[in-house]
Amino acid sequence: MSFIISSLDHNILTLTLNRPEKYNSFTEPMALELQEALQKAKDDAVRCVILKANGKAFCAGQDLPEVVERAKDSSYELADTVRTTYNPIIRAIRKLEKPVVCAVQGMAAGAGANIAFACDIVVAAKSTQFVQAFSKIGLIPDSGGTWFLPRLVGLARTNFMYLLDEKISADQAVNLGLIYKAVGNENLEDEINSIAQKLANMPTKGFGIYKRAMNETFSNNLDQQLELEANLQTEAGNTDDYKEGVEAFLEKRKPEYKGE
Repeated sequence: MSFIISSLDHNILTLTLNRPEKYNSFTEPMALELQEALQKAKDDAVRCVILKANGKAFCAGQDLPEVVERAKDSSYELADTVRTTYNPIIRAIRKLEKPVVCAVQGMAAGAGANIAFACDIVVAAKSTQFVQAFSKIGLIPDSGGTWFLPRLVGLARTNFMYLLDEKISADQAVNLGLIYKAVGNENLEDEINSIAQKLANMPTKGFGIYKRAMNETFSNNLDQQLELEANLQTEAGNTDDYKEGVEAFLEKRKPEYKGE
């Protein structure tokens, strides 16, 4: 059985977590499959990526029995799992110069929540609950949790999410600025497909350049970011998508972007 189901349709690559009987909790083989699938998303035929999951839950985080088993080897450290399982996924999502939209349902816990927060646009079903789930077993947030959460919601809210281990509903997540939108359970698939289709037909080359700017913004000072914007704007202005957008505007027609 494949732990990650991949399908490409109309320039949209859909990656589906497929371990529903275990609430899509990650084992190392499952993580490696997702890493490989994200590398394939670099293909020119892909202009948008959907990350979703089969079953009642999006992702319950780490498969703890796997870690317990690996810990029987005295040389094993939790850092081994973080470095080989989760860090490559987060880096792949952020460095992929395509928009990544995430559809979340049911529970998104621990690494499962933080992988969702690493995506560019997140839509959750109303039934969704996000929870960090690390503090109750004496761990710290990983999978970028200590990086994304303070930037998304601030330190005070990050503290209560981690320290108190409170579940956050989809509506609360919208209000806190964690995700883009909450929709009825029955509308999740249509909503995420609509967003992906729109993105895949827009100037996606520019989206990749935009992601590079966003990845630098919290480490740069204002002068550095202004200079980066100038340089990246030149790069964006040399794309075929930019030329098509300008020509379509002047000719008063709908642009036909190719992501080039």
